[in-house]
Amino acid sequence: MTAGTDPRTVCEISWFSALCDDDYEFLGVPDPALRSSWAHCRDIVLAAETGGFDRILLPSGYKLGLDTIAFAGGVAPLLRRLRLLAAIRCGEVWPAQQARQLATLDQMTEGRLDINIISSDLPGETLESAPRYRRTLEYMHILRDLLNGRPVTADGEFYRFSVEPPRLQAHGGTAPLFYFGGLSDAARETAAAAADIYLMWPDTLDKVRDVVADMRARAARYGRTLRFGYRVHVIVRETEAAARAAASRLLSHLDAATGEAIRSRSLDAVTAGVLRQGELRQAADADGYVEDHLWTGIGRARSGCGAAIVGDPDQVLAKLRAYQDIGMEAFILSGYPHQAECDLFARHVLPRLEHAPLSRFGRRSFSL
Repeated sequence: MTAGTDPRTVCEISWFSALCDDDYEFLGVPDPALRSSWAHCRDIVLAAETGGFDRILLPSGYKLGLDTIAFAGGVAPLLRRLRLLAAIRCGEVWPAQQARQLATLDQMTEGRLDINIISSDLPGETLESAPRYRRTLEYMHILRDLLNGRPVTADGEFYRFSVEPPRLQAHGGTAPLFYFGGLSDAARETAAAAADIYLMWPDTLDKVRDVVADMRARAARYGRTLRFGYRVHVIVRETEAAARAAASRLLSHLDAATGEAIRSRSLDAVTAGVLRQGELRQAADADGYVEDHLWTGIGRARSGCGAAIVGDPDQVLAKLRAYQDIGMEAFILSGYPHQAECDLFARHVLPRLEHAPLSRFGRRSFSL
């Protein structure tokens, strides 16, 4: 952050490491060199640190790729400044043990750990949305108390136990930030009650503005405030024509059946958020653009975050700033192949953004 910078213009810029078998040169065409492995995903993380990003998202998938917590523990000693955003699926690990794992990672990173909370079905289980989010809310409250060093006596619908916090607490005695997303009414209420950063998938500017207003009102009813994050892919090239050509090339080997198979293999392949990504594809023009520079083609071969900001450096920067203007403070970006696109964004756009990580100890951390 430079002297005289307006804090309202500062945002957190994160990249994504493809732990869940989600890296391609051509969408839908597996490439052994890009398959999720310790070496490949580690190299993406190191590229993000070298490129100057604030944080790296480590995603979670039961059937896909690498275990998030194990990977985070392995990569943490290799980093000097980059923060980890480790995804966890609520219920996969008993909450008291999950707190112990996270406290250990938090100490290893000296407080450079935060959590992306995912409320999805567990392996072998299907639970309707409303009870699944009630379970998630119980889990989040328990986890936060334990990481803050408080004992827990749980007497809820899903968890009933009494336990002291683990001796090893979160760094500084304060729980990591909870990033959380979801579009359904149950998801929004869970975020309003227990999240720190409400994380959105790609959408039109008008829709993002509406969701931000709704979430601020919901959080206020709980006596809370939320910060907002935006998860989106990017394709940036020196010219708009080159960026659009790169987007088209990415889909050039994809057939419909392969795309459907990829979209359906995730445990959260049918949620309100995923359905909304499908609606964006349906509303897009013949080239896949649903509004200026927002391209939905990636969603043809991906469950979840299914659109990209496409353009030259000025256009990509302007689009990010437009989202900032309606409340986004954190961006989690990715692109294909992930390491190559990380380098392109770091070269063409990142130096032009005032950015610093969100911090549990204050609105921003400018010490790194």
